[in-house]
Amino acid sequence: MIQLFDFGLVGLGVMGRNFLLNVADHHFSAIGLDTDAQKVADLKDEGHSDIIEGTLDKVAFIKKLARPRKIMLLVPAGEPVDHIIADLVPLLDSGDLIIDGGNSHFEDTNRRFTSLKSKDIHFIGTGVSGGSEGARKGPSIMPGGDPKAYEIIKPIFEAIAAKVNNEPCVDFMGKGSAGNYVKMIHNGIEYALMQLIGESYHIMKLGLQQDNEGLKQTYHDWNQGVLQSFLVEITSQIFDKKEDLTSGDLVDQILDKAKQKGTGKWTSQNAMDLGVAIPTIDAAVSMRQISGMKDIRMKASDKYTERSGEFVHEVNVEEVRDALYFAFIMSYAQGMAQLSRASKEYQYDLNLEHIAKIWRGGCIIRARFLEDIRLAYKNDSSLESLLLSPEIIEKVNSVVGATRKVIQYTVAKGIPTLALSNALNYFDAFKSAELPLNLIQAQRDLFGSHTYERKDKPGIFHSDWN
Repeated sequence: MIQLFDFGLVGLGVMGRNFLLNVADHHFSAIGLDTDAQKVADLKDEGHSDIIEGTLDKVAFIKKLARPRKIMLLVPAGEPVDHIIADLVPLLDSGDLIIDGGNSHFEDTNRRFTSLKSKDIHFIGTGVSGGSEGARKGPSIMPGGDPKAYEIIKPIFEAIAAKVNNEPCVDFMGKGSAGNYVKMIHNGIEYALMQLIGESYHIMKLGLQQDNEGLKQTYHDWNQGVLQSFLVEITSQIFDKKEDLTSGDLVDQILDKAKQKGTGKWTSQNAMDLGVAIPTIDAAVSMRQISGMKDIRMKASDKYTERSGEFVHEVNVEEVRDALYFAFIMSYAQGMAQLSRASKEYQYDLNLEHIAKIWRGGCIIRARFLEDIRLAYKNDSSLESLLLSPEIIEKVNSVVGATRKVIQYTVAKGIPTLALSNALNYFDAFKSAELPLNLIQAQRDLFGSHTYERKDKPGIFHSDWN
């Protein structure tokens, strides 16, 4: 008699293999499919169990899955996903479930959801965060699609997800492409937090003259307080890694050109479409692009030799910490604002408290502050902006002064802090009762008859400016 497996996974790279091992650890039988014989062999070597198996044969893979079949794809986004779906669908039966666990664009997920629904195949676009270690030990999981289809996979996802206070870091996000959309925003926030940490490093290295040993201790200490987060924690660890090829620390030998896979860019593009301001996330994407201009930057550094710092006040490590915390808050606030707008635009019906809840563990942007976000939306589910929560207002007020001081310092010193500066400018614009956009409306009406509104009476107006 053929053994039937509870769960199947296509794509046995490190992420996929670890995910399957996690499933098996929680007593669900699992089978993996890949075209690479070595990856199948690696799974079998690590599995050491009769409830986990790997195969190169897609027909055997399908036949060995219990119905309704639960098949997850962990492959690169785009054409590979469509190719695998097209390959598998003829072998599936009505009611089977395909789960896309990659960083697919949410519009692709909508297309696949509609196409498979017409074939009576369930489809769930699922964000998975935590990297290869999270896949093995417990990721944060963000599924979206058909709520009835989610019930098919819910017991497995709840078992393998990270836990915070014994609560699994997984929840049904909403209809259609909600899961992939939430993961996209997660990654946009991730871009911002990483850039902000990088800028804090630059301030302390160039401005405060901290060496790597001091930086390691600083980030370690910060991780014990309000900045406690996965990204701050691993930043401290980075300064502990020695160079294998030469002497010294590895971080000093890494080229300052950051790559990207597109999710940050998608977040910025979609925010423009929705009319949501996320300048800190935008700045993080732009800085990765600027970092790629290494040759041009090297030439420019020799040609622009202005003297800086002649009239600069000093700052200390605690003020840099407060500025980073302030900018972290702005980054999360911008991401939550985009989720709120998208929920209405795409009819996702997102629950922002639940999203903050499942981001507290397993994922890359997990941080102590997410509990504050969860409580803010629990106390007021109709909150127009995270920055209008009384508790968040108190936190921002406590660190905004230090942020202004740090920005003044970096401007005087010529230390680039595009994300940090944008976080402060976003905040200043957000809290301004008056902005100079009345002048822009006047300009638009003068050169293009685009009309304007008035402060003193309702209606739409146009003036003859000549």
